[in-house]
Amino acid sequence: MIKIFKTSIVGGLAVAASLMGPAAHAQDYQWTFQTSAQAGDNFFPIQQEWAERVKVMTDGRIDITVVPVGTVVAHNETLDAVGAGILQGHITDPSYFSGKDPAFAMLGNLVGAWSAPQQMFNYMNYGGGKELFNELVNPYGLEFLGASATGVEAFLSTKPINGVEDLKGIKMRAPEGMVQEVFAAAGAAPVNLPGSEVYTALEKGVIDAADYTVFSTNHIQGMHKFAKYPLYPGFHSMPVIDVSMNKEIYDGLPADLKEILAVSVRDFAQDMVARLEAANLIAVAEATADPDITIINWSDEERAKFRAIAQTQWANWATRSDMAGKAYESVTAYLIGAGLLAKK
Repeated sequence: MIKIFKTSIVGGLAVAASLMGPAAHAQDYQWTFQTSAQAGDNFFPIQQEWAERVKVMTDGRIDITVVPVGTVVAHNETLDAVGAGILQGHITDPSYFSGKDPAFAMLGNLVGAWSAPQQMFNYMNYGGGKELFNELVNPYGLEFLGASATGVEAFLSTKPINGVEDLKGIKMRAPEGMVQEVFAAAGAAPVNLPGSEVYTALEKGVIDAADYTVFSTNHIQGMHKFAKYPLYPGFHSMPVIDVSMNKEIYDGLPADLKEILAVSVRDFAQDMVARLEAANLIAVAEATADPDITIINWSDEERAKFRAIAQTQWANWATRSDMAGKAYESVTAYLIGAGLLAKK
């Protein structure tokens, strides 16, 4: 009787365990990641799809909800919110945090450095960038999972800007930090506005131009109704999209989930760039067919002039913190070694 009773208990526990197995895996981790994208941006759904893929790849063990900019905290407050566990992660432009350490600007949006996303991805994944980024964010309680990008940004303008000389006096929206200082050095008058106010500012003539995002996003949002002289391909900016999460949570993850997150972010980066480039080509074709829109493509000579101005600011920012100096040495060494920057 006792033997039968024990067998029944063991068998019952085994059945219960088999029934609970999938439920135990379901939503082991429920996280909220805030992005710097607006809900209406054409790349916001791509970020949401990344989260859905992570859920599938982990058999439901990780369930990430991606929310648009401002949902929980302001765009420049996510670093602190993730470190404190208010958010579990963010997908954002690191240069928003350049006030905390100038290295965020160096690693987040080194103006004029990258002429194609793959160049930056190679540095981040294989040139020491990921390790350096973690050295920067770990003290804030974050773990850097990897970098994505929307691609080289286009430039919005209500006036023809055919070269560096034409930037003089232009009132333009630019994110805080290095981007503003580079454009100021080129003669423009930068204005600090969030991305959500670019459309209205262009419409009302508050600004003449804007460093905002890629051509297709600008076009879908109707920016070219007012900014009829877009510059494409972009000559200036290709910000990093930083995908980071709370370090304490990350450190507690099993090895398989850490690896899935790393692989998923590498895939997300390529997916984002490829899909937005395809969208750019369609948007450029539509804009080209519109007689009211004039697309301007800077010459190699003008691009080189702007990059030379940007490089003076790289060196300037490198002196502002130890980590900024490290980032400057790391990125410039990589650019020179890869043949993307002439050695002085």
